[in-house]
Amino acid sequence: MRILPILFGLFPTVAAFSEGWSPRERSASESIQAAQLAAHTRFLADDLLEGRGAGARGDELAMRYIAAQYERLGLQPGGDLGSYYQKFEIVGLRSELVAPPTLSGPRGQMALSPPTDAIVAPGSQSPSASVKEAEIVFVGYGISAPEQRWDDFKGVDVRGKVLLVMNNDPADDPKLFAGKTRLYYGRWTYKYEEAARHGAAGVILIHTTPSASYPWQVVQSSWSGEKFELPAGREPPLQVKMWTTEEASRKLVALGGHDLDQLRRNAERRDFRPVPLGVKLTVALETQLRRLQTANVLGLLPGSDERLARELVVVTAHHDHLGQKGSAIYHGALDNASGVAELLALAESMSRLAPRPQRSVLFAAVGVEESGLLGSAYYCAHPTVPPERIAANLNIDGINIWGRTRDVTPLGFGKSSLDEIIRAAAVEQGRTLSDDPFPDRGHFYRSDQFSFAQIGVPSVYLGGGTDFLGHDRAWGRARIEEYERRNYHQPSDQIDGSWNLDGAVDDARLLLVIGLRVADAPAMPTWRPGDEFEKLRKR
Repeated sequence: MRILPILFGLFPTVAAFSEGWSPRERSASESIQAAQLAAHTRFLADDLLEGRGAGARGDELAMRYIAAQYERLGLQPGGDLGSYYQKFEIVGLRSELVAPPTLSGPRGQMALSPPTDAIVAPGSQSPSASVKEAEIVFVGYGISAPEQRWDDFKGVDVRGKVLLVMNNDPADDPKLFAGKTRLYYGRWTYKYEEAARHGAAGVILIHTTPSASYPWQVVQSSWSGEKFELPAGREPPLQVKMWTTEEASRKLVALGGHDLDQLRRNAERRDFRPVPLGVKLTVALETQLRRLQTANVLGLLPGSDERLARELVVVTAHHDHLGQKGSAIYHGALDNASGVAELLALAESMSRLAPRPQRSVLFAAVGVEESGLLGSAYYCAHPTVPPERIAANLNIDGINIWGRTRDVTPLGFGKSSLDEIIRAAAVEQGRTLSDDPFPDRGHFYRSDQFSFAQIGVPSVYLGGGTDFLGHDRAWGRARIEEYERRNYHQPSDQIDGSWNLDGAVDDARLLLVIGLRVADAPAMPTWRPGDEFEKLRKR
């Protein structure tokens, strides 16, 4: 990879650190510098690491680099047998179509052409998977949510059938499913899980760029090549998991005499019932399975308080990316070499504090996030302390590469008492808090903080703002959307001369102060009363 200069200091300082940050906090935060973030990112996103594919040589190099940094900083090994590695097994699945997807209905037949208009993946860890002339049923959003009085299945038997499902969740009524804010019900992972619970043989997700929050090319790159899963448990399996383009979906339902737009309009109502389309699917694939190991890389900074040191603040960032596909390297510079760089910068700053934070801090570079948050899910199933002693999770998945912002966007804000700590620290830095500019994308459920929330741990992902100095908010939104359109999960996600890390430094310093205050607070954070994760913490 070519080495290009990083642009620093293009804009004036947001605000001098106020008196609200203690001298200890100011001193610790000022040790975080742009060159530090750039250096770690540059190495982790280098061609040498071949995209850090799960279980591959490049990701092993990344893990060794992270462990070496922990050792340099004097962090204690937090993994297995006195090492920095919490190893776990994953299953690799590499599939080949032996019978491409074909559709038949009263109005004709058609064949899909993966990956141009469809993606087909195995639904279970088996050497073969198929459906033959399976009936396709449109089930709207495919959601069962008793607390919302919403059930797209209505007791209809869909066992052995293939479900055509809309991505996202109902968004028109602010009283339902948080309105425009996407919940886990709107994530594709939920759709597959719920279909399997109902005994379906397969799922076809209808892709649109607004409902997925990324273009079709991201589906193609993310679902091509080898996929990874944790070893199967007792969860019910599917035979096939599919995506289709909106245009292909439109043609699919037309084979049965239906109109896609009308079906989707009907699915916006509580009284919607599943619609047998009169269309059948045949598809078969063979899968090569292999078992391999990867690891979460854990470095522990012991707390200074005898009682509180038993509790953890966990800082996470995922070290994997998509690897190499043919000759193309998916570098993953922003996603998420940059997040690991920030994690290492925080570890360096905290490790030099005297006295240390009162609670212990675990720096966890987790693996296989890109295949479904597998590393964080494994850690949360096998935590190094009981979940009730994990005070909070602070996650990092990408940093701000476009300059300084007046604002900051905490994903997960409004869900827990972390809000007060975040708000105070941000205001004292001279910044405002902004709502998620893309609430319809469900970002809280798309990265490793979600794994911790699922075991009851208050969690937040401190996203960069959109109110950039020298620009209006539309400019900031446009930069993020351009990255998602051109570089997200593409080989072009590389560090280059356009990066401005001044804002990333501000964000990292803010996250440091938040982490210190959580670690030093007399009481652990709590979920807001009635939050979807509150009962998990109580349990």
